[in-house]
Amino acid sequence: MIQARGLTKFYGEVRAIHDLSFEIADGEIVGVLGLNGAGKSTLLQILSGALYPTSGQVSIGGLDTAEAPREVRRRIGFLPEEPPLYREMTVEAYLRFVGRLKGMATADVERRLDEVCERTGIVQERHNVIATLSHGYRKRVGIAQAIINEPALLILDEPISGLDPEQIAEMRDMIRDLRGKHTILLSSHILTEISRTCDRLLMIKGGEIVAAGTEEELVAQFASGEDLILLLRGERDAIDAHLAADQRVLDHEICGAIGDVIEVRVTLDGDIREQLVPSLVAAGFGLRGMSSAEQELERAFLTLTGTGGRA
Repeated sequence: MIQARGLTKFYGEVRAIHDLSFEIADGEIVGVLGLNGAGKSTLLQILSGALYPTSGQVSIGGLDTAEAPREVRRRIGFLPEEPPLYREMTVEAYLRFVGRLKGMATADVERRLDEVCERTGIVQERHNVIATLSHGYRKRVGIAQAIINEPALLILDEPISGLDPEQIAEMRDMIRDLRGKHTILLSSHILTEISRTCDRLLMIKGGEIVAAGTEEELVAQFASGEDLILLLRGERDAIDAHLAADQRVLDHEICGAIGDVIEVRVTLDGDIREQLVPSLVAAGFGLRGMSSAEQELERAFLTLTGTGGRA
């Protein structure tokens, strides 16, 4: 579906992205991860046809975006981070307007209206003025305008930004429901949502792709060690000395204590919990609790972006 070769974009003397090359297959859901300013939005705008790269080439569905820009745009649905809405219009009037703007015949727009409103959960809002809608429903209308023309490629820039937890769950389900009907490329700062929604990930740092693959592949390659929080009953100094002497413990930190229960953060040489726990019990420490210190994808992300191993 997407073939990108050597994409570079300058804003004056500021380089936003540099020499990006990747491919995305038909039907994939691919997530773009990166810190603010990494170049995610610039990349998505170039792929959508909203921006031209300074250098490099992009083809969408076999069509070069520079040689056939209008035909390529007909195959794309794009939701910028801020949905491009005319707030004085009703939802239905706005979707009709967008459909015609995208070159759809009036009959095709009418055919799509019911399905698009149903799929994005805005049936009850279709006759309302957009200005009266909540932020969550405006995001839904934004997706509705992106899919009204039945695009082969759907590009979503931060589709869950500003949503509350319930709205995020609803948006996640909506995007999953679009699986198989579109190739989907989306960006998000919320790593858990990326991992639950996407088949594959592209991680960007400083305008360059620093890693690409499935969550499992990235975690295996970049999330070195296993971080755990342990609640141990025993003397603080004795726990500290025991963990310092255990070669399987790469690092440890006493985080606090309540009475004789000590909270310790440990980084292990792989997942050796089954070996660590018996050694602690044998040394006379009572294990009161154990939990993951952070999500594995987050650890890989922090490693790749150079922001440290801890959030």
